Amino acid sequence: MTPVEFAYLAGWRAVRALPRPAAAALFRAAADQAYRRRGPGTLRLAGNLRRVVGPDLPESGLEDLVRRGLRSYARYWLDVFRLPSRSREQLRDDFRLDGEELLAADMTAGRGAVVALPHSGNWDAAGAWVAANGWPIATVMERLKPEGVFERFVGFRRRLGMEILPTHGGARAPFEVLAERLAAGYLVPLLADRDLSARGVEVRFFGGRARMPAGPALLAVRTGAPLYVAALWYDPAGPRGRLTGPLEVPAADTGPLDQRVRTLTQRIADHLAEGIAQRPEDWHMLQRVWIDEPGISAGTPGSAAGSAGPAGAGPGTPGAPSMSEPA
Repeated sequence: MTPVEFAYLAGWRAVRALPRPAAAALFRAAADQAYRRRGPGTLRLAGNLRRVVGPDLPESGLEDLVRRGLRSYARYWLDVFRLPSRSREQLRDDFRLDGEELLAADMTAGRGAVVALPHSGNWDAAGAWVAANGWPIATVMERLKPEGVFERFVGFRRRLGMEILPTHGGARAPFEVLAERLAAGYLVPLLADRDLSARGVEVRFFGGRARMPAGPALLAVRTGAPLYVAALWYDPAGPRGRLTGPLEVPAADTGPLDQRVRTLTQRIADHLAEGIAQRPEDWHMLQRVWIDEPGISAGTPGSAAGSAGPAGAGPGTPGAPSMSEPA
């Protein structure tokens, strides 16, 4: 067992053994220490949040936002480590979603739905809530090293009731499997605010150039499944969410497939930005997002229509696989 794998295993076991107030204090102290150390992740978070809030927020205000952002990220990990000990009823009670009735109608009708998510709030709690409601759910997870950590995260999410597909190394391309699952009435949530493949769709995001995965839009265009965008955040009582949609999908007679996917991906980006701007402290993005920063090459964007292969998306911390997207 590698040290990283041991650390995650210890986290899952130790945190569940502690009373929640004691565990929360421990994680909050760790977040404050990370803030004081000013490591690469903290500095990246500060840069990303500056993009969100703009130049007018004083530096003292940004620093307070970064501190709260790290505490929110620590709260995410605290909740993740404690999720396996929660009952089905508790998982349903822990998370609240504005727009729940929209998904309930889709699931009842058996038509499936795609939900584009940000790295905000607690997306694992949202997925556990879906499964606890008895709705079939399938998603994609980035495959990172060490393999033992990846396998533990796969097992953790599968025990919560999610079907997990690896971004690569599986028997079939994840896009094909997700399209089949949508046809069978599954909910498919995909993290959609950052693309690592260099094949993503270029969008305008908080006034800058960024890439986002084509997967959510491409699935909606090709399958006809309704597409929603979620805002995720924390309030004092727990993780919360809100759905926007279903988004209008460009009709086939409005242009070629790649153009329609790009148009729809920009709509996703706009709605993601709205949710992040309302609760920037809960956006857990400790990695680069924008391609117009110094030293970042835009490269040659790939065709959205031809990018149905797997691509990974990181969660903002090394070694912690996140639900990703089939870009």
